[in-house]
Amino acid sequence: MTRTSTLACLLAFGCLVPSLGAQETRKMNVLFLVSDDLTNNALSCYGSPGCKSPNIDRLASRGVRFERAYCQFPLCNPSRTSFLTGLRPDTTRVYENSTQFRKTVPDAQSLPQTFRKGGYYVARVGKLYHYGVPAQIGTDGLDDPASWEKVTNPRGRDKDDEDMIFTLNPMAKGSARFGGTLSWLAAEGTDAEQTDGKIAAEVVRLLEANRDRPFFLACGFFRPHTPYVAPKKYFAMYPPEKLPLAKVPAKHWESAPAPAFASHKKEQEKLTDPLRRQALQAYYASTTFMDAQVGKVLETLEKLKLEDHTIVVFISDHGYHLGEHGLWQKMSLFENSTRVPLIICDPRARGNGKVSKRTVELVDLHATLADLCGLPAPKNLEGTSLKRLLNDPSARWDKPALTQVSRGTPTATGDPLPERKKWFMGYSIRNERYRYTEWDDGKKGAQLYDYDRDPQELHNLVDDPAQAPVLKQMKALLEQTKKKK
Repeated sequence: MTRTSTLACLLAFGCLVPSLGAQETRKMNVLFLVSDDLTNNALSCYGSPGCKSPNIDRLASRGVRFERAYCQFPLCNPSRTSFLTGLRPDTTRVYENSTQFRKTVPDAQSLPQTFRKGGYYVARVGKLYHYGVPAQIGTDGLDDPASWEKVTNPRGRDKDDEDMIFTLNPMAKGSARFGGTLSWLAAEGTDAEQTDGKIAAEVVRLLEANRDRPFFLACGFFRPHTPYVAPKKYFAMYPPEKLPLAKVPAKHWESAPAPAFASHKKEQEKLTDPLRRQALQAYYASTTFMDAQVGKVLETLEKLKLEDHTIVVFISDHGYHLGEHGLWQKMSLFENSTRVPLIICDPRARGNGKVSKRTVELVDLHATLADLCGLPAPKNLEGTSLKRLLNDPSARWDKPALTQVSRGTPTATGDPLPERKKWFMGYSIRNERYRYTEWDDGKKGAQLYDYDRDPQELHNLVDDPAQAPVLKQMKALLEQTKKKK
């Protein structure tokens, strides 16, 4: 080989080295997708027999779907504050929908702040921290300016069409008229005119504009949160007469303490079976509409060839009742309200395409994403990285899930608001087989359910002598987990 050819080879090899190094050190992007008030029972990949969610299903087939994932508080603001900080509600002291977390934990480092410090472009579109729905659509809501480099607050025709919305509570004002009760509208127009359609369009634009630098892009959809608003074509997919209703045994409310059912609202007594089916139709329509917007975002990720360098997370802020236990909406400690969809698709993970049945929590997300992206996480995080379960979804895992909810309305300092009666808390611990719940430290009752034998939570075993050893074990687990907070 001549000196010239040797030099050419060395130069060629030298040119290749930086390219390989760049590939190895390229930062992983994060696309963080959040739905609002979404129950697992409305997603095909979680076993829904009637509701269609093809795009979320496709994501689940590419990532790890967590079968037993739980929120820390089944209400928007406390839950979102928890998973966006990695701190539990008793640490943030956010228990309702009016307190911005910087008032109580001013020095908390949020999940998006961790990525900003790591050199990422960090932006949000739509609802990540709490917004009152629908009143605050198009505003910043209870946003945290320190979390984001860029924010966008789309506002669609669903805001303009509010006078057309049917509601169970027409005489109420503010959030109680639409956002706080069952309400719906089969809307005129296209997906692109709705707020969630505008959110998807803006996320697409941001993906295109930032494809060449590491990004943490948070996309917060408003649906299927009530009012259930979606274009008419989605309503047509769900003829009401074909929708089965939840079956509630007679005297079911006698099987558990009264606080267990205290999320029931007076106006829900107006529900007839035809109205229940209309509500289901509207909820499913809103879910499938939201799923279509998820699809537009994921299609863009694929078109831009970003899939191999982007971790995609899909969650809901909490679960939702659709008539189970005679309840609608959230704020219970039953499975329907506390369990959430959680899908994590990291293209490097060995567990992709599998289901994990381990018990995990939304509070784990901050630690997980920091770990996956090699970023230093705050030392005070109260969640655990799920990286091990992404590589081996059936790996040994003994961590339970803790969810709490208040009865009455406390302030951020823990005191009841002046116009409210004395408040108290319910705490619920869930492992892979059992759930144990205490109301007011047990003074107002307790519940114990065995999901192997009773997945619908119809038989409270707390007074069953045969279950005394399990009761003792779960009670101890609850106390131990609360002390770790």
